[in-house]
Amino acid sequence: MGIFDKLFGGQKEKSSDSSSNQKLRMEYNIMKNISLEKCQKYENTNLYEVVENGIYKDLTDEDDAKYRMTISYELESDENNNQYPLEDVLDKYYLHVSDFLESENNSESNEFKLELGGDLDDIKKSKEIIGKRIFNRDFLDEGQVRVKLMVE
Repeated sequence: MGIFDKLFGGQKEKSSDSSSNQKLRMEYNIMKNISLEKCQKYENTNLYEVVENGIYKDLTDEDDAKYRMTISYELESDENNNQYPLEDVLDKYYLHVSDFLESENNSESNEFKLELGGDLDDIKKSKEIIGKRIFNRDFLDEGQVRVKLMVE
């Protein structure tokens, strides 16, 4: 199982059926110990330019989403559900995974390192997750159980 499958291979449904016997869950998987990392590839000044601490401009990318930030985090898994909060983090901050850094991740570990890409404002805003705990929590919305991203 590769890093992509491990991160995104689970259930992705964001709303649930409204049956009365369904219970609200307080937390799903938890991303914690989130920190900024520096990849060795950023040292190549022909390919990357430092924008600010932890943010780099990919000089080979002509798209607006050419800014990069590498994070590491620990995933505290909930054995009953494979919903990872990473997908919701990407949606909330309008980011994408630009590099899964497969060679730097151990498939047996619950620690992950990956490069995020996006436009400069979104990358800067997403730095607010550094040092936080991130998880999903159920809530009721007009009789439907929905999942909300929590950043603490």
